[in-house]
Amino acid sequence: MTIRVLLADDQALFREALRTLLEVQSGIEVVGEAGNGDEAVRRSGELRPDVVLMDLRMPVLDGIAATARLRAEQPDVRVLALTTFDDDEDVFAALRAGAVGYLLKDVTSARLVDALEAAARGESVLQPSVAAKVIARVAGMPQEAPPPDHPLSDREVEVVRLLADGRSNREIAGALFLAEGTVKNLVTSVISKLQVRDRTQAAIRARDLGIV
Repeated sequence: MTIRVLLADDQALFREALRTLLEVQSGIEVVGEAGNGDEAVRRSGELRPDVVLMDLRMPVLDGIAATARLRAEQPDVRVLALTTFDDDEDVFAALRAGAVGYLLKDVTSARLVDALEAAARGESVLQPSVAAKVIARVAGMPQEAPPPDHPLSDREVEVVRLLADGRSNREIAGALFLAEGTVKNLVTSVISKLQVRDRTQAAIRARDLGIV
């Protein structure tokens, strides 16, 4: 499957560099660009990308407001935040608005491609430093007392620990010498056994249980 990507960033030079980087990647097609959040929402409606790579600080309409509009108006489009800033306010605002992931602009090209593929599959993708912020924030909230034990197998524990570090399925597969399809099944099993909705909540729940 070819992943259709829309680039939303107010810096034309950065968009050009990003397009050049992504267009040589197999399975990724850059279908368009936008220089502000309002244009990103409009162009997304026209082009129907799978993923919007969204800068957060843009004129006219910022990336967080644009993400919220996309979530409401085009729920099938995944938004992956790609920004210079990782302060708590931006991170949690973007995730609340509906971004499926949050990466910094110093990310490697390989990691960015993995993140686009994961986002297109509907998976959450967080930079390790961002994942740590999310877990720390939720860890500070009142929690119900966790049960004394957990239902995960030893292999699932290995998976959820890497997941909590912000690793993609491909990275987890490489670390554990497993097929990527096997990792996907293990992540699904972890989410089911921990009775949570997604990967981020699985990492948080695992921390509450003392697994991470």
